[in-house]
Amino acid sequence: MTFTEPAERSALREAVAELAAKYGHEYYLEKARGGGHTSELWDEAGRLGYLGVSVPEEYGGGGAGIGELAAVCEEFCAAGTPMLLMVVSPAICATVIARFGTDEQKSRWLPGFATGVVRMSFAITEPDAGSNAHRITTTARRDGDDWILSGRKVFISGVDEADAVLVVGRTSDARTGRLKPALFVVPTDTPGFEYRAIPMDLVSADKQFELLLDDVRLPGDALVGSQDAAIAQLFAGLNPERIMGAAFSAGIARYALDKAVTYARQRSVFGVPIGSHQGLAHPLAEVKIELELARLMTQKAAAIYDSGDDAAAGEAANMAKYAGAEVAVRAVDQAVQVHGGNGLASEYGLGTMLAAVRVGRIAPVSREMVLNYVAQHSLGLPKSY
Repeated sequence: MTFTEPAERSALREAVAELAAKYGHEYYLEKARGGGHTSELWDEAGRLGYLGVSVPEEYGGGGAGIGELAAVCEEFCAAGTPMLLMVVSPAICATVIARFGTDEQKSRWLPGFATGVVRMSFAITEPDAGSNAHRITTTARRDGDDWILSGRKVFISGVDEADAVLVVGRTSDARTGRLKPALFVVPTDTPGFEYRAIPMDLVSADKQFELLLDDVRLPGDALVGSQDAAIAQLFAGLNPERIMGAAFSAGIARYALDKAVTYARQRSVFGVPIGSHQGLAHPLAEVKIELELARLMTQKAAAIYDSGDDAAAGEAANMAKYAGAEVAVRAVDQAVQVHGGNGLASEYGLGTMLAAVRVGRIAPVSREMVLNYVAQHSLGLPKSY
């Protein structure tokens, strides 16, 4: 048992941090406020192999695990250059295709994931089906050798940058007559596929979209994996999503804490640095402790997932996501408080994060649903929903 990362992952972190520092938070804000994307950073990270660290080696990737990909994500966020599409494209979509895709699907998509050339969004949430995925109404039916997909999705990240979307739909079970989940790769230029931006009060380079699928005709090989095993396939992607979400939040917490500590050392009041006062020092110390706990939980969740234990990974991934989101909210709030009025000044790069970190408590699964999961599955309490 060890609580330190391997030398290779530490070296990976250093290299990613160096790249991210070359761009910095100012670059990110310029793109976000101007309605642009962090394409230059994404493309360079892809060329250097950072986005494909968890793609199998035979398809041009690094052959590592979700732990390495989470480390990459955390370092980008810690430098003030968060890329939400990392949580979706290489973590969910590439993982699902690598584990369950056909040889043809792997050959078509994985080399592009390995270099970052391929960007793929993930669509599960619907207007009336958020946490309750069993209420998904997007359906797929057979028409000869093809599939016909119809439905509506909301809050889907990065569709305007994506080559395709991995859509969660439902197909009919011939034995029971009930609908069961299934995963489909839908290229964004497919006839009948439309998307619209959702106005958001967030300063983010990653936009949110509503999808409209109006009798979208797909070839038979658009179905990923087995039509009868989609629940297992779905959670094989959702656990990495939660782990990446935890790393995303931890990285932002690191960024905010670093800004706060630097300011607390340099800013003097009554002849002493403000960081010498316990009223500011103790809350920052508490954030540091909570941050390290969240990072450890994230590393544990990644290690369990990479070991192949999907069942145990569910508990750890949910806990990690919860811990990361909570410390990110607290870290940014405390950083703003340390800065006083400067905390809301654009020059200091903190105000825009107040709303951004709040997303971690909502997505990809709400804190309340995580607590429901832990209460039921970890503590054995009666199901409450």
